Amino acid sequence: MDGSVIALIGFLALFFLLFIRMPVGLAMMLVGTVGIYFIRERAAIPKLAGEIFNEASNFPLTIIPLFVLMGNLAGVSGMSRDLYDAAHSWLGHLKGGLASATVVGCAGFSALSGSSLAAAITMGRVALPEMQRHKYHNGLATGSIAAGGTLGILIPPSAGFVIYAILTEESIGRLFLAGVLPGLMLTLLFIVAIWIVVTLNPGKAPQSASMEPWGDRLRTLLRAGWIIGIIVLTIGGIYTGIFSAVEAAGIGAALAFIVTIIRGALTWQNMVSVFNGTLKASGTLFLILFGAFVFKTFIGFTGLTLTLAEWVDAQNFSGLEIVIAFLIMFIVLGTFMEGFAILVLTIPLIQPIIEPLGVDMIWFGVLMVICLEMGLISPPVGVNVFVVKGIAQGVPLNTIFAGIWPFWFAMLASVIILIIFPDIALLLPNTMFGQ
Repeated sequence: MDGSVIALIGFLALFFLLFIRMPVGLAMMLVGTVGIYFIRERAAIPKLAGEIFNEASNFPLTIIPLFVLMGNLAGVSGMSRDLYDAAHSWLGHLKGGLASATVVGCAGFSALSGSSLAAAITMGRVALPEMQRHKYHNGLATGSIAAGGTLGILIPPSAGFVIYAILTEESIGRLFLAGVLPGLMLTLLFIVAIWIVVTLNPGKAPQSASMEPWGDRLRTLLRAGWIIGIIVLTIGGIYTGIFSAVEAAGIGAALAFIVTIIRGALTWQNMVSVFNGTLKASGTLFLILFGAFVFKTFIGFTGLTLTLAEWVDAQNFSGLEIVIAFLIMFIVLGTFMEGFAILVLTIPLIQPIIEPLGVDMIWFGVLMVICLEMGLISPPVGVNVFVVKGIAQGVPLNTIFAGIWPFWFAMLASVIILIIFPDIALLLPNTMFGQ
């Protein structure tokens, strides 16, 4: 049987398994192993064992549990609450300021956790009651939480960037730095989107918090100094070359642990919660990676990537045209598939096609992650929307989905800006270590 036909059957089988809700990692592992068996029978089990062992012993992957641990410690120690309080103090008195403070708080927490779901849950529990108390429209309140949470896979440390780096063999540190300026830009675009919404419809944010004295603002900023300091130290250390991304994760986790002790939050109950959450989140991501590499090997055996690359070359498409086509595909896939599933399914096919066309894989990684963010809030699957629904029990699901559209278009604007001005993503990675 022709390799391309086997690959097509493999993809159809994988989509079916995902449709019946089999975990992504297990589905890819099963299809990849069976597919390799049909192509090269004796290679199936050795490849399954070899790929799992290679990734399980891949030292750079220790960054995942370390950053997840750091984010969980920030939650139980109260650092995430301090960050929101500081944003609330400085922005709360503005029109739509509480929603803007939520976005800023999500951005800051994302720089510790690397998880969009963790950012949405943590900040949602803090911010939603405050916005409801000031009579914010439920759509704006929940939409800002769901959208703000998506920054978790763009602003470093990002689990999405780690998986992308492993799949493409790019530098994790360079990808982290590439996400900094686009992450800040997207945060600003979210705030602009909030301003436009409340300007066009003032009833969406009828009350603002009272303006706090300068002394109180400075005190909230000082209390948030722990989390700000850890963020600056880890990202700044990577940029200047003082330590690697893995070392930054270790230092950040250690500092978060020390802050937890200092604040008296190191209770047995908290530690059980922190380590259980870290193990579950890390285990899920590792299982996805194991499956991704087995499936990637299967696709390599079929020769599908070479066939697609030759077809693209024959059509004489430019690199930019191919990139735009793939980004549109990501946006469409995001409406019914989970982001990490899209990442691990498409990268093995896409990289051999776009890399020979001169496309910078760091720049493309940032664009892809933003498109995956759009999927996190796109109906009908929108994972972040359902997470926020779990917090906002009394808010109808259609109200939350209606509230995310201004932020979805802000993400689309950021993609267009990065296509036009790629240096926004490439400036920091190209100048890291003082180069």
